[in-house]
Amino acid sequence: MIDEETQEIFRQETEALIESLQECLLQLNSTPDDMELVTQVFRDLHTLKGTGAMFGFARLAEFIHDFEAAFEQVRSGNAVVTPDLIAVSLKAYDLIVALLEGEEPPTEKDAELKAALAAATSGGDAPAAAADAADVAEEPAAAEGELEGWKLRFKLPPEFMEIGGNPVAILEELMEIGGPDTKTEALIDSIPALGELKPNELHTGWEMILPPSADEGDIRDVFMFHEDSMELELTAIRGAAPVVEASPVETAPVEAEAEAAPAEAAKAEAPKAKAEGKKSGGKKSGSANVQMRVSAERLDDIMDRVGELVIAEARLSDLAQKLNDPNLMEVVEDIQRLALGLRDTTMAIRLTPMSSITGRFQRLAHDLAGKTGKDFDFVIEGEETELDKTVIEKLSDPLVHILRNAVDHGLEDNDTRIEAGKPARGTVRLKASYSGADVLISVQDDGKGLDPEFIFNRAVERGMISADANLSRQEIFHLLMAPGFSTAEAVTDLSGRGVGTDVVKSTVESLRGSVEIESELGQGSSFTLRLPLTLAIIDGLLLQVGEERYTVPLAAVEGIVEEPEDIRDGTDPTTTVELREKLISIMRLREIFETGGTRADHPKVVLVRTGDQQIGLAVDKIIGSYQTVIKQLSPMHSRLNVFSGATILGDGDVALIVDVAQLVKAQGLDHDNKEQAA
Repeated sequence: MIDEETQEIFRQETEALIESLQECLLQLNSTPDDMELVTQVFRDLHTLKGTGAMFGFARLAEFIHDFEAAFEQVRSGNAVVTPDLIAVSLKAYDLIVALLEGEEPPTEKDAELKAALAAATSGGDAPAAAADAADVAEEPAAAEGELEGWKLRFKLPPEFMEIGGNPVAILEELMEIGGPDTKTEALIDSIPALGELKPNELHTGWEMILPPSADEGDIRDVFMFHEDSMELELTAIRGAAPVVEASPVETAPVEAEAEAAPAEAAKAEAPKAKAEGKKSGGKKSGSANVQMRVSAERLDDIMDRVGELVIAEARLSDLAQKLNDPNLMEVVEDIQRLALGLRDTTMAIRLTPMSSITGRFQRLAHDLAGKTGKDFDFVIEGEETELDKTVIEKLSDPLVHILRNAVDHGLEDNDTRIEAGKPARGTVRLKASYSGADVLISVQDDGKGLDPEFIFNRAVERGMISADANLSRQEIFHLLMAPGFSTAEAVTDLSGRGVGTDVVKSTVESLRGSVEIESELGQGSSFTLRLPLTLAIIDGLLLQVGEERYTVPLAAVEGIVEEPEDIRDGTDPTTTVELREKLISIMRLREIFETGGTRADHPKVVLVRTGDQQIGLAVDKIIGSYQTVIKQLSPMHSRLNVFSGATILGDGDVALIVDVAQLVKAQGLDHDNKEQAA
């Protein structure tokens, strides 16, 4: 019997194979004649089968044997890749993933998928074989007794409440579906000891018994936005089944090919992710780049220690300047150089490319096209853009919600697009790019766009705003992210409950980011997530404002000029001045933050970039660049959106880190407010 630790090692080692398998299947959907992709699918399956048998995954190995046989038929020229084969293969892929994660799907599903795979590669007999497979799949259900109810066991993800979820609302919705006969019991076996309890994490699960009148689809729809990250088990409670005689079914034994695993493993490198679904020119051999796995906890620990080292180095540098000892200054310079190199190396380890999560979006787009019946191209740009691993980990769910809405709400059906003079095939674009100290991730569609008037009226109907409210265009769009708000006329299995966009907003704001919405009626919409490049250490520019010091990200700084004399005596928080032949909005930080102290004789204006705007920050003095270790603000100060955190200076004082984008928004200098004022 293989122990759990060994099985977990096997699951981790198969991640690359699984990613390669899904990516190749999706590419085959658009390039069915590519025999290189067919061979790669066969190799991935062969290696998974051999290593699975070696590590004790007998059911997995047996199932993959038939999966592999289907693609051997294609590889040998006895069958061709068809949409039916890809559809069944993706379902088989889902079963493999479930088995690798330790789940126990009904064994009838194995037989159903095996028969469907055989049908999809059997040429002219495929329709009949598929019908037989459907009959076989339905036989167990026919032999079951009468439905007496539903048994539901579920445990929401630990971070459920952190991302804006409400367990009580989930329970209330289930009670509403089941009615007064619903029985509920809390599962408290996973609640840790008091000393280890984290109050912001959810540890409780629930078991519910719902009456037979409850619809299975309605029950599952309650968890549609969380099913990928939670434990969910829904089983039918049935009475005694009628006695039926079943003829024995012979199954062919499968020999585990464990000895083939090492030889094939070297060939199983996943193809590099590609924008617009184009095939890469070749495969990586994997032999020139040795890699090893390191737990995320160890990386976090290293980053924390590097942060403390940077703070200690700043204190040492401050002390050396005060002592003015040349020998000490020389040592300090060496330590600064080494600390900077260590910081950059550690940051590079933490940075993760967008391509690490785009594979699942390709699959999502494929599934959405099938469910909605809408034809569209899914284009990915900027997969090489890197973000902090902490940001990447929490980014997947928000993007899933936005992509679902873009297809379900944004894109029109083919006939409507043709009537509007658009191509029948739509386009959904996922794009990532750098913008100063931020990373912009946008989801764009060329659909019907957002109607501000319709959104405003729907918000009035829901009692969210008054009919005489004076809202800007951007403020109206942001109503879409209010809890429970939806513009859908009917709830579908994809969207319409007004939950997804609320989760997007909560998650992005927890990452110190923001959501920007742009839309033109009839032309399409764009949802852009503005996120910090890293949540750990940045290069900052240290500023003196009155008696206080502040930091802005150095990557956002575009220049520093003398403050014009004609605006130095102003007391308004903001003003406008012509600099470098352009009108620039100036924010006087002294007035905004109400700092005291004597005004400087030669104040400066720091020109910073936020989005497509250039803004000036009026300050008293530029102290210099500074390695900024970002520390989270306390819960008491977390609502101060104009500050993204704080850092400890070399003399032990604290400097707040200015979030320029939020400060611009708070002062009403964003483009939308300008248009409204005009």
